Amino acid sequence: MPGGSRGRPAARVAVAILLLGAAGLSADPPRSPNVLLITVDTLRADRLSSYGYHRPTSPHIDRLIDQGVRFTQARTVEPLTGPAIASILTSRHPHEHGATRNALRIRPGLSSVARILRRERYTTVAFVSNWTLKSSVSGLDEHFHEYEEVLLRKRWLGLFKEESIAEDVTEAALEWLEEWREQGKEPFFMWAHYTDPHAPYLHRSRFAGRLRIPRSPSRASASERYDTEIAAVDHAIGEILEALRRDPLLRDTLVVFTSDHGESFGEHGAWGHGRTLWEEAVRIPLAFVWPGRLPPAVIDAPARSIDIAPTILGILDIESPEAFGGHDWSGVLRSGEAPPVLRTLIQAHRGAVLPGRDHDEAREKGLLEVAVIEDQIKNSYRPGGGRIRSFDLSRDPGEHRNLANGSDGPSGALSAWLDRVHDGLRSATELPAALDAEAVEKLRALGYLQ
Repeated sequence: MPGGSRGRPAARVAVAILLLGAAGLSADPPRSPNVLLITVDTLRADRLSSYGYHRPTSPHIDRLIDQGVRFTQARTVEPLTGPAIASILTSRHPHEHGATRNALRIRPGLSSVARILRRERYTTVAFVSNWTLKSSVSGLDEHFHEYEEVLLRKRWLGLFKEESIAEDVTEAALEWLEEWREQGKEPFFMWAHYTDPHAPYLHRSRFAGRLRIPRSPSRASASERYDTEIAAVDHAIGEILEALRRDPLLRDTLVVFTSDHGESFGEHGAWGHGRTLWEEAVRIPLAFVWPGRLPPAVIDAPARSIDIAPTILGILDIESPEAFGGHDWSGVLRSGEAPPVLRTLIQAHRGAVLPGRDHDEAREKGLLEVAVIEDQIKNSYRPGGGRIRSFDLSRDPGEHRNLANGSDGPSGALSAWLDRVHDGLRSATELPAALDAEAVEKLRALGYLQ
């Protein structure tokens, strides 16, 4: 049969284009990936096995991180839960978003990664398990469609019911995911905040044997109990990760893993967090994991917690607002381009604010310390009469040799940073503290208020 149609190639191409166009019109547009942000309270990076810890505290987290991009020098911009989390979500420093201390609410109406993803037709949901993140205390609920406070336990020595353990958060998150599977058509942005391993460091004996820690709480040190809590939260997070792995509807999920701040166990004479800017208090784990989309890598360049929101948006090809102060690392994560050299700016403030205080005054007078890290040189200053401390972190990561030579006043970048923070604190819009009388008495008894 002669090929009569061979003389009409243009017509055949036109028909093919029309067919493809019709098919495209009827097909659903490509679905955006889900996003899961996991934050673990008070988690030091160096207590995870993937960051070199000698105990196997984090097998599930390790497997997650190994699939993605891990930052070895990530730091929070504030070692206190309320301010730190607000900075992660809004890509602003505490003196900019206003929640510089626990129980000071974030300024209303700010842009955030959650609010921007809502605009992009994401269903946004949060699961929080720490009293400092309650909607009435933090004001963060306005950024989410659903804001679930998982406050079921009396972790604080049985005194009040304002927190939960890791299992509770995972259970609530898995229940929500099951409902989403049945009716959700839009992608989700889920933020899950785990309170463990925050003080008072419960002894999770189920994991003690594997870690070679005494099974008796009375024989385990605070640091050892802290490790058992990391193992417990790792196990709970592993259940969510398994749900993502086995369910085709959940498999295409960008997972971001980090913590709000670290914890001190006597280093430099400090215990806990929130009052100093030593490395053990500000270093955090940080990983972005999207199997098949982000090639696994380790990045040794410094990153900041304010970089998390713009990087999530960058990975999703969504433009960040100008108000975001962090850096978008998505180009580095995707293509391995040279990482930037960023200046890390950190601040520390006093703890929770009592109701009835002048909140602007409490904010302005709450500043305890500022620090600037650039080219591995860390300079810090305590305005309340303290002197400059300067450390070369490349040679002295434990901050043992102060190079400041007795200097007693900030200069250069440190002085400029201190001025920026003070100016921001003075110009903050008055925002009320939101602790009731009962909570105040219990927190005072625990030494949580300053």
